[in-house]
Amino acid sequence: MQNKTRSERFIWIDIMVTLLTLELMNYFYYGVRAVVLGSVCAGASVIAELICLRLMKRRFTADDLTCVSDALIIALMLPATFDFGIAALACVFAVVAAKNIFGGRLNMIFSPAAAAYVFIYTSWKSQLLMFTEPHVHTGVFEKAGSLVSSASHSFNITGKLGYSDFEILLGNMSGPAGAVSILLLSVAAVVLLFRRSVSAGAFIGSISATVIMALIVPASVTRADSVKYTLVTNMVLFASLYIIADRRIAPKRDYYAFFYGFFAAIFSYILVITTAKENAIVLVSLLFTPIALGFKNLEKHIELTIQKEQAEAAKNVSVSADVSAGAPGEEAEADE
Repeated sequence: MQNKTRSERFIWIDIMVTLLTLELMNYFYYGVRAVVLGSVCAGASVIAELICLRLMKRRFTADDLTCVSDALIIALMLPATFDFGIAALACVFAVVAAKNIFGGRLNMIFSPAAAAYVFIYTSWKSQLLMFTEPHVHTGVFEKAGSLVSSASHSFNITGKLGYSDFEILLGNMSGPAGAVSILLLSVAAVVLLFRRSVSAGAFIGSISATVIMALIVPASVTRADSVKYTLVTNMVLFASLYIIADRRIAPKRDYYAFFYGFFAAIFSYILVITTAKENAIVLVSLLFTPIALGFKNLEKHIELTIQKEQAEAAKNVSVSADVSAGAPGEEAEADE
C-alpha cells in the first residue's frame, strides 16, 4: 500500500510540473490574469475537497492534492479572460459531483476536468469559446476588449489554419493557452509517457485513431494538412494526454486502454467533421466512461481468475509435496 501511495504522489508531481510549465506559457501570452484564473480554480478545488472530506469524516492527506492538478487542467482549457466566479463554480462541481459523490479519489469514474468543462459548455458556451488574441494582456479585474473565435473553430469550418507551422508549435494562435502550446505539450507527452505517469495505451490509441481518421476522411485540402491541423486543434493533444490517458480513468492494461482511447478519438473526429463542434474529444471522454468501466471490470474478472488458478496450482503443489514427503515413511512401515 505504501508503494502504491508513493507511486500516486510521483504521478501527481510529474503531472503538476508539466501543467505549471503550461501555466508559464499562459502567463507569457495572456499576462497575470491567466495565472490568477489558475489560482482561483486551485483554491476553489482545495476548499471544496476539504469540505467534502470533512462531511465524509475523512482526513485531508497529501494524496488529495490531486484536486489541484484537476483544477489547473480546467483552467488551461478556459479563455484567460473567463469569469472567475463561473470557473470556481465549475471546479466545485468537478470535486463534488464528478468525484466525491462517487466515492472520491480512490473510486474515480469521471474525469473531474472533463465534467467541469461540459458543465460550463452547457451553460456558458458563448463565453467559453471566445478568446483574446495571443499577447493581448487583460488586467485582473478588467473586461476583455475584442474577442475572437478559436483556431479550432476556423479549422472546423474552413479546413484551414491561417498560422505558420512555427506559430502553431509555439502556441501563437487563438484558443485555450494550455491546449494550443503544441511544442510544450509534445515535450510533456514524452516526459509523462517515459515516467509512466499517464496511460501509454490510451494516449497512443487516441492519437493513432485521430491520425487514421484524418487520413481516411481528410478534413482539409491535403491529407498531410488534415493530419497536422487535426492534431493541433480541438484540444486533441491536450485532452488525449490529461483526460483520456488519465491513469485514474483509463483501463490499467495498455491493450484495453488502447482501444478505449482509439474508439473515443474516432467518435470525436466524426463529431467534429459532421457538426463542427469544438473540442469534441473532451465531451466524448465523458460519454465513453462506460467503456472504460467495462474494460476495468473485465480486468478485475481476469485478475480474479488468475488468482484462483494460482491458488489452486499452489494447493496442488503443496498436496503433491506432502504425498512425496510421506512416501518414504510408508515404505519403511511396509519393510517392517
